[in-house]
Amino acid sequence: MTDSMTDGILADTARRLFADRVTPEVLRLADEGHWPAGLWAAVEEMGLPLALVPEEAGGFGLGMVEALGLVRIAGSFAAPLPLADSMLAAWLLAGAGLEVPAGPLTVAPPKAAGSDAPSLTRDGDGWRLSGTARRVPWGRDAAAVVLLAEQDGRSHIVRLDSGEWRVAEAGRNIAGEPRDDLRLDLALPGRRVAPAPTGLDADSLHAMGATLRGLAMAGAVERVLDLTVQYAGERVQFGRPLGKFQAVQQNLAVLAGQAAAAGAAADGAAEAFAELAAGGACPPPVGPLPIAAAKMRCGEAAGIACSIAHQMHGAIGFTHEHALHHLTRRLWSWRDEYGNDASWARGIGHAVAAAGADGLWPLVTAA
Repeated sequence: MTDSMTDGILADTARRLFADRVTPEVLRLADEGHWPAGLWAAVEEMGLPLALVPEEAGGFGLGMVEALGLVRIAGSFAAPLPLADSMLAAWLLAGAGLEVPAGPLTVAPPKAAGSDAPSLTRDGDGWRLSGTARRVPWGRDAAAVVLLAEQDGRSHIVRLDSGEWRVAEAGRNIAGEPRDDLRLDLALPGRRVAPAPTGLDADSLHAMGATLRGLAMAGAVERVLDLTVQYAGERVQFGRPLGKFQAVQQNLAVLAGQAAAAGAAADGAAEAFAELAAGGACPPPVGPLPIAAAKMRCGEAAGIACSIAHQMHGAIGFTHEHALHHLTRRLWSWRDEYGNDASWARGIGHAVAAAGADGLWPLVTAA
């Protein structure tokens, strides 16, 4: 069986799993703060959290771009669990030669605001970690948290196990997904800290996180398009389906264009992620331009798609029984995580200005 066939089978299996398991009841309970244990068990049994991990380290040995496609699939179903974060955490641990534990994993965002960022210092043969990790996705539910810390001018990967942090502030994003501030003050044995892979620093990890959120947004926008087209074909107004009205058709065309643009941008970012993971450069202030452009473009598409979809659906799109709001609330949340549209746009602007007139064309074509 060829690698492409294997990748396709895994993607199809993941779609069926989420279609069967991400039920309205699961989404409702997640909104109320309940951890979806059954859904996570099914995802973990398939091995999806290890999709980015090399085969020799216990993963599938998938191509990185194909593995990242799982994030897009999960986003299209508004899956209420940290699959993307677990995939990234497992890849970071495996790349640093640290053990990858079972259970849901997460990554502390490397650029979360706060003056008391985690600080790593030597403590005899081990380490001392202190500070606060801000807005950690699913922090209260994680079996382990992975964070990047600087020590002696080099980035290090740190693994924290459940019970080694205190939830200083339990937060949520607009979608109701946990985003917790974790207070850290503990000694760690040497086996829990290792130098980060070559080239991995806060900027590149921030760009990787932006890629994952962009892929999730692309999947969610595609599903929003499907729901809206379906509703416009079924909802009858003034004696004919909404989809027969020219103004509605024009809006659906705009929505389809936004979904296509977001998908193409996310694909480009996935390829740039793979280059970063292989030790590629991440020049300041924005990192790889495909990732910057994708996060910004997916964010723009999210805003337009949410507006059109809720206009088309009317009040029903906001009811608890309808699937639409589970997607749009995540889109509004994800567009602000790992840098919002404005921050990535500023970074692109700085990069263009720094390149100058003679460097603009090479900068654009190299991306």
